[in-house]
Amino acid sequence: MRGLVRVSLWWAALTYLVPIYPLYAVFFADTGLSGAEISLLFLIWSSVSVLAEVPLGAVADRFSRRSSLVGASLLQALGYVLWIGLPGFTGFAVGFVLWGLGGALESGAFEALLYDGLAGQGEESAFALVNGRVTAVNLLTELPTAVLASGLFALGGYRLAAWVSVGVCLAAAWVASRFPEAARGADDGELGYVELLKVGLREAADNRVVRHALIVVALLGGLDAFEEYFPLMALAWGVPAGWVPLAMVGIPLAGAVGAALGGFGSGLRTRTLGVLLGVAVAVLVVSGVLRSPAGLLAVAGFYGLYQLVLVVAEARLQDSIEGPARATVTSVAGIGIEVSALAVYGVWALGEVFGVAALVALVALLLPRWLRQAPVVERLPR
Repeated sequence: MRGLVRVSLWWAALTYLVPIYPLYAVFFADTGLSGAEISLLFLIWSSVSVLAEVPLGAVADRFSRRSSLVGASLLQALGYVLWIGLPGFTGFAVGFVLWGLGGALESGAFEALLYDGLAGQGEESAFALVNGRVTAVNLLTELPTAVLASGLFALGGYRLAAWVSVGVCLAAAWVASRFPEAARGADDGELGYVELLKVGLREAADNRVVRHALIVVALLGGLDAFEEYFPLMALAWGVPAGWVPLAMVGIPLAGAVGAALGGFGSGLRTRTLGVLLGVAVAVLVVSGVLRSPAGLLAVAGFYGLYQLVLVVAEARLQDSIEGPARATVTSVAGIGIEVSALAVYGVWALGEVFGVAALVALVALLLPRWLRQAPVVERLPR
């Protein structure tokens, strides 16, 4: 188990320590792209991710989840090479297509690889703990990534930041190749790609426990789109523009703490999880009432509680999946997250913080009824 955890944490750090992340939108603008062209690039990226999500989840189930993670990082690296070599709308668009395909390869494969790897060692109950640590590492890596991006840009501009990003992606691919992959059951290995795709979609649609868990994870995961508005909230609440990044440091830190407590939260009843999410709603409402820099502390409290509940929900989803198409089923949740994120954008436009709080309150009400703690059943190692 220790080897699997160690590889997971290193992989998580490298997949987020990509210095072009904080810079690419500005890179596009400085290359001469209009706001409409940049928006179209983001639409291409998102569309590719949604369309490829489930088909590539089935690829991971049929062939190799470890190879899917390796391929995801390689595609992302190739996309950045295109950005460097062909700076312009076409090069950026093809790069985003590759990145979108890579994201779809990774989406369902990682959780499936981690869960079945732990299950093969009789440690599936530790999934929330390990996945929570992975999420915490992702959040904590945002801070050094921002510092690294600033330093590299000062030294060599966008090209240096992009080339270092290529190197980081190649390092992530190498780390991904070190993941232990559990052996498949004899019956599972006989299923072809189309059969696995059908099995995964059938389980997502017909298994009531899985279907409800998918909906809860999709709704919760989509709420993470709220973080896109944190800088705007800080500005509107009186934080000077130059101090916005520093003022928001506490939010990912609180999220990392909440995610790291996912192992503790996995033992809580669903009703208790609903109460915790309800407390998060109340804290978020307080931040909207305050509308001051102090309100960002309340946002941090909300984000920490939210991340804890999300990690537990993801673990409950994995516990509920019984068939061989784990990555495919998990990829269905990925599509739901994209759709749910659109709802977040919509409610923000209608009511800003209070609109988002109302959406979170709806999820808190659904959670106790729809998120069941699935019984742990004996599964063949994969």
